[in-house]
Amino acid sequence: MAGNHNGELIACHECDHLHRVESVPAGARASCRHCSAVLYKHIPDSLNRSLAFYLSALFLFIIANSYPFLSLKIGGRIEENLLITGGWALYKQGMGELGLVVFLTSIAFPFTVMVGMVYLLGAVRLGYTPRWMGSIYRLVQALTPWSLIGVFMLGALIAFVKLQDLATVIPGTALYAFAGLLLIYSAARASFDPRVLWSVSPHAQLKAANLRPGQTLLNCHTCALLRPADEGYHRCPRCGTPVHQRIPDSIDRTWALVVSAAILLIPANVYPVMTVIRFGKGEPDTILSGVLHLIEGGMWGLALIVFFASIVVPVMKLIVLSFLLLTVRQKSGWRPRDRTLLYRVTEVVGAWSMVDVYLVGLLTGLVSLGALSTIQPGIGAVFFAGVVILTMFAAHSFDPRLIWDNAGNKEQRPAEAV
Repeated sequence: MAGNHNGELIACHECDHLHRVESVPAGARASCRHCSAVLYKHIPDSLNRSLAFYLSALFLFIIANSYPFLSLKIGGRIEENLLITGGWALYKQGMGELGLVVFLTSIAFPFTVMVGMVYLLGAVRLGYTPRWMGSIYRLVQALTPWSLIGVFMLGALIAFVKLQDLATVIPGTALYAFAGLLLIYSAARASFDPRVLWSVSPHAQLKAANLRPGQTLLNCHTCALLRPADEGYHRCPRCGTPVHQRIPDSIDRTWALVVSAAILLIPANVYPVMTVIRFGKGEPDTILSGVLHLIEGGMWGLALIVFFASIVVPVMKLIVLSFLLLTVRQKSGWRPRDRTLLYRVTEVVGAWSMVDVYLVGLLTGLVSLGALSTIQPGIGAVFFAGVVILTMFAAHSFDPRLIWDNAGNKEQRPAEAV
């Protein structure tokens, strides 16, 4: 971030420590000296670059939803699959709730994020303040963690490999467009600097010269706007996010979600996630039996990916969150930086467990060849999707700043918004 910032302040959203905004070289980033979380980055020409990437991603998204994604050829018969087919196939099989999850996280949410960012960045690029800027940006920020383009692509690659022994799999135009979309969408997110949006906002960031000793601050978790608590705001004046010193009932809510996910994890691993029927015969597959079948077929790499994403990650996420909750409840000051890193990793990897849900949706939509071969989803997939969703909600409801409240550091800290 270049230029003179005149003593602007920023608060780390993971440990709540105050920092003065300083200039960093192009391509560099500033990290919190306490927990190493990224505070901000200097991205040259961020507005034009991110707008171009989001426009390109939106164009590729339209192509990916307009042409065949994968096709299955067996015995002279070809079964085509569109991007939306997986969710629709689950709905027709009586699993509408699972189909809705697949549709929202792979199509609806990514589309909303891209359209919202194009609108916001385009308006700023044209030189005026976007209407409803705060509300739209808040929606984009809320949906971004649930826009699982990369996870869906991994599920498609696993489905491609898994079907090789069943029939000839033909990649469609939409698959190549979706692969390009994943790259461009990732570049768009990496190129975006939120400060380019708020540069047109009348609400400026708090400066050190305006900070009184011992003054309590509220920091918006969405747009990072710092404001004194005595100004009486219950919502961020810039984006409308509710502001609190700590997430209300963070510990109790996270415990409830973790326990619920742990309960659902049992039927998710006991009941079948899908049944492969060939020539009228087939046996239900649980998550673990599916991994064993991949190993028996010599697909060790694929088996490890599925095992790690579908078994190791959910279990470890529950263990880590339980550990963090217990240490916070006991007011432990033990290694807060390492515990924050544990939380950060847990928050990032949790969504990748959804790959098994996407795999079931893709195979159900693609393999529907009547008496030759059919794949039917099992009730275990619904329980497993519930586990993934609940653990993601649990990670979002946990307030990592609680880790630092008992760390023994007495520096001035602001209270942050939810």
